[in-house]
Amino acid sequence: MLAFVLIFGLGVVTTQSAEAQTFTVLYNFARQPDGRYPFASLIRDVAGNLYGTTWEGGSLYEGAVFKLSKSGKETVQHSFSAYPSDGAAVSAGLVRDAAGNLYGTTVSGGSDHGKFDNGTVFKLSKSGKETLLHIFLGSPDGKAPYGTLVRDADGNLYGTTAEGGVTGGACGAYGCGTVFKVDKNGIETVLYRFTGGDGEHPIAGLVTDAKGNLYGTSEWGGSGTACEYGCGTVFELSKTGEETVLYSFTGQPDGANPLAGLIMDSKGNLYGATFYGGNSACPYGCGTVFELSNKGQESVLYSFCAASGCSDGAYPSGSVIMGAKGNLYGTTYEGGNSACDGGCGTVFELSDTGKETVLHSFRGAADGKYPFDGLIWDRKGSLYGTARGGGASDYGTVWKLTP
Repeated sequence: MLAFVLIFGLGVVTTQSAEAQTFTVLYNFARQPDGRYPFASLIRDVAGNLYGTTWEGGSLYEGAVFKLSKSGKETVQHSFSAYPSDGAAVSAGLVRDAAGNLYGTTVSGGSDHGKFDNGTVFKLSKSGKETLLHIFLGSPDGKAPYGTLVRDADGNLYGTTAEGGVTGGACGAYGCGTVFKVDKNGIETVLYRFTGGDGEHPIAGLVTDAKGNLYGTSEWGGSGTACEYGCGTVFELSKTGEETVLYSFTGQPDGANPLAGLIMDSKGNLYGATFYGGNSACPYGCGTVFELSNKGQESVLYSFCAASGCSDGAYPSGSVIMGAKGNLYGTTYEGGNSACDGGCGTVFELSDTGKETVLHSFRGAADGKYPFDGLIWDRKGSLYGTARGGGASDYGTVWKLTP
């Protein structure tokens, strides 16, 4: 493991509210047949249509893939049916190829000679035909893929499973998780099996560099001892399968338990968020946004709950995105408006000097509550996302924030 210098923050941190943006609910989920509980971020095609997934709902209540047109018309592209012939429960977003095919994962479902509920990798054609590219077995290939896939130029898919792989020892009966590859023919290869000290329970997807190295986070594991199962890691996996722990979180003040994936800038610096750790205003810390430089220095860019009542947000679970000027944008699962217990969540902007601005505080009713994943934007700078709950039926929303 490499040695790193930990830089604690950026000095005085300020926060402000900027509710001048226009917030629009584009769609309210109603459970059946359209879906409910959208956990994942969206993707957008050149025509401006949005695509996403729901954890539950659909015509068979096992989750759905949906399309939302520019005019707000929602179309269910696929309703999952679970075991024995399909997946179920989708927490990940989608990736799209040039032909318009969609690829994703389900946390459960699938079948293999009576074994089930280990999850799947699927392909969905433009016409809505679903193909299961891989059904997970648990051990040794992995179980419970929560994160969004990344696709390379050759059509190979890469992802993580939160469980499966190595069992026993530090990993227990469920396994510590894996990094996997599924090629365009549906052949799965386990690239790495976690063992605990090197990371455990990777929830998020991966990011790749120009050389094909993969980078990700694990919720647990690592060398940090302040957390019961370890405070989590940032890791690199080389093309040859060699894993390097780039950073082990320690809880406070640097952060703990990252649920979000990473982004990489042109210099190779990594940015992400931790769900816990940082400011001690929350029992386990309220979460952080961090940078890990290409030289291995970890910097806490912002610790949430720096403002009274956590009006600045708390518990960021989704990946951040970066603007042209280096500002970061993301969501927090709680904090913000106090209409919900613990706050309904926020959309935030973080400048390169560490100033946090709340762009929107969810109110829990019409606009939604508890945004779980990250954001996307269009050419005009409008942000799009999902909220897990709230809306007209309390089953979640798709929304747009216009500057």
